[in-house]
Amino acid sequence: MLSQAQTIRAVLAPVLLTSLLFPLLYQPFLDSTWSTLRYTSLYNWSTFETIWTVFCYAAIEVSMTIVFLRHPEWRLSPSSSPSSKPRPKPKGMRRPSRRIGEILLYIAPLLTMDLTMIKKFADVPLADILSSGNYNAHTHLAPPDDHHLLATNASLPSKSFLLPTLHNFTASSPLQLVRALPPDAPSSRLLATELIASFLIYDALFFAFHLSLHQIRPLRRWHAPHHAHDTGIHPQVTNQLSLFERLGLVLLANFSLNMIGSHVLTRTLFVPVFVWLLVEIHSGMDLPWGYDKVLPQGWAGGARTHMKHHAGGGGGLEPFFCWWDRLWEMCR
Repeated sequence: MLSQAQTIRAVLAPVLLTSLLFPLLYQPFLDSTWSTLRYTSLYNWSTFETIWTVFCYAAIEVSMTIVFLRHPEWRLSPSSSPSSKPRPKPKGMRRPSRRIGEILLYIAPLLTMDLTMIKKFADVPLADILSSGNYNAHTHLAPPDDHHLLATNASLPSKSFLLPTLHNFTASSPLQLVRALPPDAPSSRLLATELIASFLIYDALFFAFHLSLHQIRPLRRWHAPHHAHDTGIHPQVTNQLSLFERLGLVLLANFSLNMIGSHVLTRTLFVPVFVWLLVEIHSGMDLPWGYDKVLPQGWAGGARTHMKHHAGGGGGLEPFFCWWDRLWEMCR
């Protein structure tokens, strides 16, 4: 009989392979889904990704906390082996009603960026991006020989996905309220490759960021709150971060998606997977369906490795995989 992890692998592997090899199988579904999303008001809001991230985090963290409380036999001890006896609820776990300040601290800087910066996505016509940011597309897309219009081009926003561009603030458009979306759905092949690439890029970037938080003395105090807990970790530790860390985590994820020019639908799918993995590695549990058991052996760190990191045992600097951790240990 297959284990839970093997069952998940048996389902996901064929889906991944057929997505890459036979993208036409999924195109009608993707076209229909994208058409629905593209003409949904909420999905066009500039704040959608922040709202979606908060929703996913709340749903996943609460669900994982319930599992944590109901299955003490799955909990890991700091020595990275399953606890032999059930333990009471760890000190520091709080009800959602007592975490309003934490929620506001998380969303305030993200909403500020959402409402002031233009959203620039791959495959979106530049005219649509300009219009969404309250710029005159006709003026900024003037032909090279139109000197009068080009003279007004000083405020032309950057076309690059990697460089931020401010909204053109006016009395009639004081905030960036919408985002321009690509007209067509991606293929399943593009979705799969972009998701894989974005997680690999993020894993490497966050490893470097996390390493700096431990190695550079002035940064250590900003990372200290994340390690300020009792002997064991639990799902709520995921968001036990300083503002600096929280922004670093989100901006690196966004950069990983932007640097490959990912489709907006890729970004939408990235969020729940990303949040799930973050909460899982901080769950403090040896889950039967843990992603480290689903992936081939030796590819992932998982909750056990991250528990060891929080216990001061080294390793676990890399969030999801383990290749950069191994390279770092070899270099040391």
